[in-house]
Amino acid sequence: MDVLLGSVSISLPNFFSNLFTTADSTWHTIIWQFRFPKAVTCVLAGASLACGGLLMQTLFRNPLAGPDVLGLSSGASLAVGIVVLAGKNLNGHAGTWGLALAAGLGGMMVLLFMLAIARTLRDNVSLLIIGLMLAAAVSSLMSVLQYVSRAEDLQFYFLWTMGSVSNTGWSEVGVMAFIFLIGASVSMGLIKPLNGWLLGENYAHSLGIRVGRSRILIVVATGLMTGAITAFCGPIAFVGLAVPHLARLVMQTADHKILLPTVMAGGAILLLVCDVLAQRISDVQSVPLNALTSLIGAPIVIWQVMKFKKVSV
Repeated sequence: MDVLLGSVSISLPNFFSNLFTTADSTWHTIIWQFRFPKAVTCVLAGASLACGGLLMQTLFRNPLAGPDVLGLSSGASLAVGIVVLAGKNLNGHAGTWGLALAAGLGGMMVLLFMLAIARTLRDNVSLLIIGLMLAAAVSSLMSVLQYVSRAEDLQFYFLWTMGSVSNTGWSEVGVMAFIFLIGASVSMGLIKPLNGWLLGENYAHSLGIRVGRSRILIVVATGLMTGAITAFCGPIAFVGLAVPHLARLVMQTADHKILLPTVMAGGAILLLVCDVLAQRISDVQSVPLNALTSLIGAPIVIWQVMKFKKVSV
């Protein structure tokens, strides 16, 4: 459905007739160069953010933790803000890869900092507090940058912060897919440590889990996936926070062997649905993803919580 909708709708006969042939080069180009990359980006972004959210909620045993709790999205936003708001019109020449490089470097710097903190501290709560304080400090810096910036630069930056899956091609999709495979593979290899973390660090120790090593791997997996998606799509809200809760409520289990593939599929489906609705709401311009993810997802999560009467990590 997602590949059929957009500024120009594609009928099913046109879609299938131009899927593997170039009978109409215009339709073929639209399908393969615009619609399919966007749909695959939705799948990768939703799966990555939902997986990162599950990892963070398990590590910190905090139902309000999300993939941005490490400050990676804030670091990426600061780097893009410097390029766009303080770059003296650099945003006009940076393009998708320029902004992605800036966001990636910003997120990577924060990731390296948080890894150093994770190796020094043995307390997950302290790591959580430092991540939140880092995000608050970055937010303050962004407020200063926005105050001294021009209106057109502010508009450009604001649109970036609303999130979008429409600016990616196959080269960007390839990078996101490669990083997602690494992050997902690391996550699947951490199923036993993740299940051990649910009952606390001491219990994990008693199971023979190398707590320090697993903590760093969790941070690395989340950081890579979140950083890649933020770099190419901007900061997409809600998915990483809500989808893990929805998966637990629906599957009625805390076993990460079941939860990990469930949250990946759930995140991908949520973003695909949001993108379809974004195309249908306006025929002129698609609605930003962040305007829909919470609006659509929040009622679903509220309904599930009211149905099952509780939510836990």
